[in-house]
Amino acid sequence: MSPRLKVLLYGVLLVCCVPFVFPIWWMATTSLKPLSEIFAFPPSLLPGSPTLDAYRQVFELQPFGRQYLNSLYIAAVVTLGTLAVSALAGYAFARIRFRGAGVVFMIVLTGLLVPNEVTIIPLYRMFDTLGLVDTHWPLILIPMLGAPSVLATFIMRQFFITLPAELEEAGRVDGLGRFGLFWRVCLPLARPAIGAVAIFTFLHSWNLYLEPIVFLSSKSKFTIPQALTQYVDAYGGPMWNTQLAAATLSALPVLIIFVLAQRQFVEGLAQTGLKG
Repeated sequence: MSPRLKVLLYGVLLVCCVPFVFPIWWMATTSLKPLSEIFAFPPSLLPGSPTLDAYRQVFELQPFGRQYLNSLYIAAVVTLGTLAVSALAGYAFARIRFRGAGVVFMIVLTGLLVPNEVTIIPLYRMFDTLGLVDTHWPLILIPMLGAPSVLATFIMRQFFITLPAELEEAGRVDGLGRFGLFWRVCLPLARPAIGAVAIFTFLHSWNLYLEPIVFLSSKSKFTIPQALTQYVDAYGGPMWNTQLAAATLSALPVLIIFVLAQRQFVEGLAQTGLKG
């Protein structure tokens, strides 16, 4: 590619990035503005008098640090649990031949067709019977065994299907059993698919909103999406700079994880196509 064409290509890409980067830029810079400057006309791209008062209010008005840790550990546990369930199930559907495997897999995939709103009432009654309402257990078990895990299972299955059968045959020659083949041969090769599953599972758990507002009532147990709705003034109106400061803090883990694992994410989606 010639230098002139390369410059043109990068210029086009920069222009295409503006609609995606600008909202994040506006959120971060506006969180540093005083409330009067947010509604100034014409609006400014940079804060004229930057201040951290909004970030201070984020932690003063409610236990945001505790709520932040709640979201972090719930998302981490859900991600690890979903990886374990989906990797084992995906390997079983891809590499183990048993009667009715296709039918069972189609039944599992129907879990993607059922909206969360349809199952939320029976799930609430079940967890209420178990005494787990206003705890974090519903926020961990529902995503781990629900639609996100089904999608993760599908991605892992599609990846394991692409692996050559000769790899397992070589492992059997070395004396590996079924679990040994999964753990020592197939799972290390599935790093791109694992990265893709980990990112979208963490993101789904981090942004979970319906389940927290249904199952949680104590502020100390709230998660980030639920906490963001609590920053209102005495008249019930939004505190814009405080909400934007909290939203900026809530976006940091997702951005960091995606930057660190973006290569695995792209490779995982590229290599888990509809083959088979």
